[in-house]
Amino acid sequence: MAVAGETEARRRECRAEEDLRLVARVGGRLVVPEDDEWPAWPFTALANAARNGGRCGLEPLALWVRGAGPLGGLVERAVAVVGSRAASGYGLHVAAEFGAGLARAGVTVVSGAAYGIDGAAHRGALSAGGVTVAVLACGVDRAYPAGHTGLLERICAQGLVVSEYPPERTPAKHRFLTRNRIIAALGDGTVVVEAGRRSGAKNTAATTTALGRVLMAVPGPVTSLSSLGCHDLLRSGEAVPVASAAEVVESTGRLGVDLVESARRSDDGEPKGEALRVHEALSPAVELTADAVAVESGVEPARVRALLPQMELVGLASRGHRGWKRSQPGSGRGDA
Repeated sequence: MAVAGETEARRRECRAEEDLRLVARVGGRLVVPEDDEWPAWPFTALANAARNGGRCGLEPLALWVRGAGPLGGLVERAVAVVGSRAASGYGLHVAAEFGAGLARAGVTVVSGAAYGIDGAAHRGALSAGGVTVAVLACGVDRAYPAGHTGLLERICAQGLVVSEYPPERTPAKHRFLTRNRIIAALGDGTVVVEAGRRSGAKNTAATTTALGRVLMAVPGPVTSLSSLGCHDLLRSGEAVPVASAAEVVESTGRLGVDLVESARRSDDGEPKGEALRVHEALSPAVELTADAVAVESGVEPARVRALLPQMELVGLASRGHRGWKRSQPGSGRGDA
């Protein structure tokens, strides 16, 4: 009913052929869940969060894409880098260094192509010859912001420009908030380089946490207003501090992919490493909060919150109203 209400005004408007013609004109395409390049694994987190009452938004129905690479393949190992538009010189330098360092490590950099931190992260990845994905809050045929026209063309040539919105759609405030969930979902984790207390980057950070992904933040000068949001995330324990691209790679560690592979391919089906410690800390009978599991396992709370939803996917954990319980390998949806 909610969807019907929101689409009532345009229910008789059919632009399918026109939209496909417009996106083809700029070398783009429409990607749907039935396509081989659809990033099914990253978007599973959105579906699971919605099933469990999360309010971070649903999976997109389709994505408009510009660029030659396969979307699903390019985000198999990816990290979102976000932050303030009104970035300081320090923030721009760090974002560019992170973008370049992640690219050299074979990690795709995902961001929103905005001024400030986003643009610096994209440029850093491009300068290192890496892959970067820009998620827009408008149609992929539009350059927004206009000052990033050249940057977006370079991203199309070396990566992808992606949007949930069809051609000719203009940016709007609600579309930026909606697109943030896609940025968070496409990455194994999110790095907040700089953010004020009311920054839009904190919205992406909240979605990252809700999806069970690793949230990281860069410490900044204590006198900098641009770093107040990062310091809030660090002080609350929601984010882990990172000071280099190497630390970002270590913190994300392809948690979802590696966990699924270890659970499916090991002889006994048991998880390994930190996942093993988290699994053993869970009770088969009593639901425990993520913080309680962190205390019992000795694994950082942020990593525990990232691992548990991934373990749920492969049948190693189950989520209840009060917390998490242990499941035996082979009992979950991940075995399908």
